Amino acid sequence: MTSLSRLAILDDYQGVALEMGPWSRLPGLKVEAFHDALADEDALVQRLLPFDAILGIRERTPFPASLLQRLPNLKLLMTTGERNRSFDVAAANAAGITVCGTPSAGAPTVDITWGLIISLLRDLPAQTASLRAGTWQASGKPNSIGRAAEGLTLGILGLGKLGTRVAKVGQVFGMKTIAWSRNLTTEAAAAVGVERVDKATLFERADVVTLHLILSPQSRGVVGADELGRMKRDAVIVNTSRGPLIDQPALIAALTEGRIGGAGLDVFDREPLPTDHPILSAPNTVLTPHLGYVSRQNFAAYFEGAVETVEAYLAGTPVRVLTP
Repeated sequence: MTSLSRLAILDDYQGVALEMGPWSRLPGLKVEAFHDALADEDALVQRLLPFDAILGIRERTPFPASLLQRLPNLKLLMTTGERNRSFDVAAANAAGITVCGTPSAGAPTVDITWGLIISLLRDLPAQTASLRAGTWQASGKPNSIGRAAEGLTLGILGLGKLGTRVAKVGQVFGMKTIAWSRNLTTEAAAAVGVERVDKATLFERADVVTLHLILSPQSRGVVGADELGRMKRDAVIVNTSRGPLIDQPALIAALTEGRIGGAGLDVFDREPLPTDHPILSAPNTVLTPHLGYVSRQNFAAYFEGAVETVEAYLAGTPVRVLTP
């Protein structure tokens, strides 16, 4: 009979997993949540060796073959969401480990994307700080007078599920919407009211650039010095997908030298972001700690789904099984 004794929940940064999940439905399972992130593989092995079930929150902790091979007690590996590119599913299967996903709720990354865009366009963080400091309507720099979204051009890299929803919001604001990705066709873009352009043209025309691409060897560094150099001096760029899509040193240089208007980032080349990372001191930025998928609705769906997954596994009928 299939059995499990200990479940580890990893990278519960905000300390909410035990409170938000219906873990009481698993009385025979000891559930432990960890709130820090361990990058060192030896430290991870030492921590995880006693557990036969593990839940990873998105891609916060990768599970490459080298790690999986050192966890002989592991039977069930779960990820929140329906896929996880940082899990070596083939290696897990070869080691006899079942890998499963969970449902998610909606597309909360769209909210964060627009929060960053509006914050940049209307200079909201600086205006808020100035008001708290006693100044009514801060001035003294060109972008202290905010820009309305209406009439601006929104350039979208990646017109998939999220990119399309971001485009629709932009259209409601009265923005012109253009898009590029390697496989995007003119017909597919037109079907959602978006103009397909080449990548160079997108960076030259857009007032706001937003990224909605999957990280892959082909997309890593898709925005580099050349693309940033084509942007208007007051244009802003927003990334809520994956940090390495943008060449970080090139972005920091463009911001520091005032060659672009600003950047809104929810994702970074290193996460959690080190306290001495140079992006933290770059000007004209709005930075959030990878909150795109972090919502009450999403976490409730994740943890409910994880309990369902454990129940199904114990019953011998695993659900939402991931394949290589």
